[in-house]
Amino acid sequence: MQEEDKAKVLTALGGKKGIIDSTIPSIIFLLTYNITNNLRVCLYVSLATAALLMFYRLIKRESLMYSISGFIGVAFCGWLAWRTGEAKDYFAPSLWKNSAFMLVYLVSILIKYPLIGVLLGPILGENLRWRKDPKRLAAYTKATWIWFALFAIRLGVQYPLFMADQLNALGVANIFLGFPLYLATLWGTWMVIKSVPIAKAS
Repeated sequence: MQEEDKAKVLTALGGKKGIIDSTIPSIIFLLTYNITNNLRVCLYVSLATAALLMFYRLIKRESLMYSISGFIGVAFCGWLAWRTGEAKDYFAPSLWKNSAFMLVYLVSILIKYPLIGVLLGPILGENLRWRKDPKRLAAYTKATWIWFALFAIRLGVQYPLFMADQLNALGVANIFLGFPLYLATLWGTWMVIKSVPIAKAS
């Protein structure tokens, strides 16, 4: 597999820009809450940050997909926290998302349609031919287990903090379980996938 394939894989799985656009507003929310202790102000500031990131991507003529989804995510998280009056609820959707993704990835492995293969097969030009290649199927299965582990780790760390009302610890965990762990997952995925040749048409 070539560097061109690596770029396709990273882009398809979100890449660095996607995780940055979703992480920075959360950092701003946490900092603002510690300073002001005002959920409405936190909402406005985090939304403004997400909007600025979107504007920056527009100026740089980069994809707006992740910044737009990030903006929508920040708006929903902020609205939920404001509605309940609990700052920790800003991070509740992250728990729901990780739980749902963990289940989806696990089911895809159990039915032998590992999700990473389903997502990347068409992008790498092999569609579903990899299912007839035992080594390629095994590689995609391993890669999907890596992503399952990502969501399981996040949930395992964040849920107890959420239930214990540890807002700052939850926010810090959200940061470190976001960008650094995401990069490690991308790297692990690529290392597994590139070790086996792409399934060729017969």
